[in-house]
Amino acid sequence: MLYRAPKTLWLALVGLAIFLSGCTQAPQVESVSGHTMGTTYHVSWVDAPKQHDPLLLQGEIDLRLGQVNRSMSTWKRNSEVSRFNRLGRVGGMEISAEFATVLQEAKRLTRLTDGALDVTVGPLVNLWGFGPDGRIEHAPDEAEIARIKGSTGDDKLSIKGRWLFKSESDLKVDLSAIAKGYGVDVVAQVLEARGIHNYLVEVGGELRVKGVKPGGQPWRVAIEQPDAMGRDVFNVIEPGNMAVATSGDYRNFFEEDGEQFSHIIDPATGRPVKHHVVSATVLTDSCMTADGLATAMMVLGVDRGLALAEAQDLAVMLIERSQGQFRVHYSPAFKQYLERKETQS
Repeated sequence: MLYRAPKTLWLALVGLAIFLSGCTQAPQVESVSGHTMGTTYHVSWVDAPKQHDPLLLQGEIDLRLGQVNRSMSTWKRNSEVSRFNRLGRVGGMEISAEFATVLQEAKRLTRLTDGALDVTVGPLVNLWGFGPDGRIEHAPDEAEIARIKGSTGDDKLSIKGRWLFKSESDLKVDLSAIAKGYGVDVVAQVLEARGIHNYLVEVGGELRVKGVKPGGQPWRVAIEQPDAMGRDVFNVIEPGNMAVATSGDYRNFFEEDGEQFSHIIDPATGRPVKHHVVSATVLTDSCMTADGLATAMMVLGVDRGLALAEAQDLAVMLIERSQGQFRVHYSPAFKQYLERKETQS
């Protein structure tokens, strides 16, 4: 004869099964990766119990990054920035709210850094062989530098609401110093909207972290040693709930007659920077902001960069090469993020 358990026992067994099942579904890290903005992206998040289909989430991430790329990529002929650059006349055009947001932040950082970040400097970058026209073998002469420099300058670019204007017909905008960081922020917004609050987002080396990994462990980020021949770890930081951006000149340069020319162009001179800073890392709440500031710090150098960081309470790490050795400089606000404490030089 078939034994029928009491109803209360069945409920208890069901409850036990649910409890045991729940115990086996420990938090785990899910990840997706892909290509965007001429580089790669990687996204990791903690999912417990598993609630998000990685493929569906990646589809949404790809959609948003595609929208950013179609707006701000100078490599796409029909992007907003490319259409603005092709105007070929004094005047303006209506732009999207997203494009306006990034440009407004770029202009704010230009003022903050006394012009060290300038999104109109692209033609000078190209003149020195680091743009779409390809490499050069000889440094341009002063007359050519002066000519191109005359068509650059943030003061020639203005925004009024959703309209972007140029007061110089040859003025061009290049958002490569800030757009990847904005892409990171956009992906973070996608995750937050899906109720994901423990994650690491990386686009082309710029990243943003929030929350913790399973077991309450912090997300740790390795900062690469500025060496063109390898990818050794220079330092490890624990950003907490922050964005991290790094800019460097140790892989993108050319030499002529024993002199090395960096791809970091000083907007004030129209020439590559002369100091020995090879890497700048910045932590802020927004990766867009960190991205722009990291480029600016490469232009400013150690003394001016650290002075700005201290005045604005910015978390900044600068690495300079001196006599074949690396020397690291931390702003006071940066030290709290170090995984292993080191002495400030």
